[in-house]
Amino acid sequence: MQHASFFVASATWNFGLGMTWLAVPLYAHSQGLSNAEIGALFAVPVLAQAPLNLVGGAYTDRIGGRRIMLGSCWTLMFSGVWLAFAEGFWMLLAGQFALILSRAAFWPATWAMASELPGARGVQLGRLNALTNVGQIVGTVLCGLVLSAAGYAAAFFMLATTGALALVAGISTAAQRAREHPPQHHPLAAYVPLLRRRLMLYTMLCAYLSALPFSLSMSFYPLLLAEFGHSEGASGVLLGLRAVGSILASLLAARFVRSGPETLWPVACGVAVAAAIGLVPAVNHIVPLAFWMLVVGAGTAAMTLYFQITISESSAPHERGSALALGGLGWSVSHLSTPLIMGFLADRYGIVAGFYALGVFALACALAIAQARHWAFRSA
Repeated sequence: MQHASFFVASATWNFGLGMTWLAVPLYAHSQGLSNAEIGALFAVPVLAQAPLNLVGGAYTDRIGGRRIMLGSCWTLMFSGVWLAFAEGFWMLLAGQFALILSRAAFWPATWAMASELPGARGVQLGRLNALTNVGQIVGTVLCGLVLSAAGYAAAFFMLATTGALALVAGISTAAQRAREHPPQHHPLAAYVPLLRRRLMLYTMLCAYLSALPFSLSMSFYPLLLAEFGHSEGASGVLLGLRAVGSILASLLAARFVRSGPETLWPVACGVAVAAAIGLVPAVNHIVPLAFWMLVVGAGTAAMTLYFQITISESSAPHERGSALALGGLGWSVSHLSTPLIMGFLADRYGIVAGFYALGVFALACALAIAQARHWAFRSA
């Protein structure tokens, strides 16, 4: 029952996250913000996410992921209320900072908690990833319907309610026992030996590529679909298909994803992500758009599962939260760089050209992963 509460809390929190991906960029666009301002709205708060991720990972190892997860739910509640009254760039930016704080706390905490559940680690992480994507689907699709029927304020109050429900479910999860720690002067001291490992740099690159579609989903995918003439409801459904692909991949790949220098999982997933990003604007028709959303979701989920398993298998229990947070810095770098790059390209060359350019860049990242695999698994 307590394990079920953990999964319910994670899915509910991601319901709220899925809502923000559609509501925040469209709300900013409706207030007259330029593409560059919208890019900055999503990128600037990520400057705080990187250090907050590290702090969240370190204190996950010290006080347990459950407490960190509950704090994240409180922050999500506050964000929803704030955004309901936000007007203009600076108030929206403050709301984005609160959402970034919630994300920075949530991911390392829940990854570490899932890696310690009874059963096969890959299966439990796959279940977590699948259920969180279910939450994202429902949140994104329902948000589109709420926006069409009731407007932005109703959507943001629903976001606050979601945070409250996730908090209630999170309180029901099992309390974690204190862990044995090697003597250290500071919680962040665990990152010093971790940074010396080649494998951590490699997993950061994998995390970066797996996060590109997330970065686009909460910033420029909705704007691309709006430029193509799709309504908020249709955009919500299309964005939800990215999460459908992630669910299928998380459940099917959980038993088959393997770590190690020989596996081609990260390379194949990286190529799939690059193709889906670069080709999504090629044809403005519902069928190819839906197909590429499914592909990018599947590639992202398999890549995410790969780097989670790789880090979990190479780290000790007392440092796992820190290791997952450090590897997950690739997500922070993506959330920082992608909106800024896309904002600049969209304003100067058009949003379609921006997607083409980002697809080429993602392909270069996949080729870099292919070259770095054997180097990363050799002893430093």
